[in-house]
Amino acid sequence: MTQFPKPPFENQRPLTPPGRDVDMDPKPDYGEAHYKGSGRLAGRSTIITGADSGIGRAVALAYAREGADVLVSYYDEHDDAAETCRLVQSAGRKAIRMAGDVKDSSYCRAIVDRAVVEFGRVDVLVNNAAHQKTFANPEEISDAEWEITFATNIHAMFYLVKAALPYMKPGSAIINTTSVNADSPSPHLLAYATTKGAIQNFTGGLAQMLAECEIRVNCVAPGPIWTPLIPATMPEEKVRSFGSQVPMKRPGQPCELAPVYVMLASSEASYVSGATVAVTGGKPII
Repeated sequence: MTQFPKPPFENQRPLTPPGRDVDMDPKPDYGEAHYKGSGRLAGRSTIITGADSGIGRAVALAYAREGADVLVSYYDEHDDAAETCRLVQSAGRKAIRMAGDVKDSSYCRAIVDRAVVEFGRVDVLVNNAAHQKTFANPEEISDAEWEITFATNIHAMFYLVKAALPYMKPGSAIINTTSVNADSPSPHLLAYATTKGAIQNFTGGLAQMLAECEIRVNCVAPGPIWTPLIPATMPEEKVRSFGSQVPMKRPGQPCELAPVYVMLASSEASYVSGATVAVTGGKPII
């Protein structure tokens, strides 16, 4: 409860969504100084969306230190994505960087095509890219904002899964990032929380559909995690107290989620499919 920063988080610089890691204070902890791999993903070929910073970067770092090559998909945060690739390469693994918009189905197909060209196959697909904004009431949510949230958070998962499946062999894994909001929706995150419920349902249905193919599908449900998306999309007063609402009284750091993504991608999770793994700082999900 005390090894990472606790609120209040004062004087955060206003960020443009989805935010940049370098503008945050304190900086997120991605595990650079302390994550040690043990070959659990040796030789695996992986795709991670939203991998420029936040949860995606922590997962990319952990995967690389466990022996996996990583395709880093991101929107337009080129400097942050370059740092993620540097971390992957410093672990001795191959890093491929691809910028684009996952709302575009052709870009999703291009991600998979590039991974197949570079790696020869897709062993692990991590659907992590997300969009969120805070609103006080439904009237503030434009039609376009609603559609952007769904296109980014859930439609892209379908596009990527559909494109990747022909290149995924038995033993492969799909891991989707949902949220505690899937079970305990925040009223000020109506569009985002609704998509996160859809992701959880999509995961459960897809896991059953792909069981005969020996491809596992799971999702991770983070609670409050200190990523660039937070100061970029939330009012200043909420950022100041971010994470104080959970029993541990602080937000999680990206590095605290990465081991769950490693476990779900590895053969150690051979009987885990259709599951939601909560990483919430002590807040139960129902």
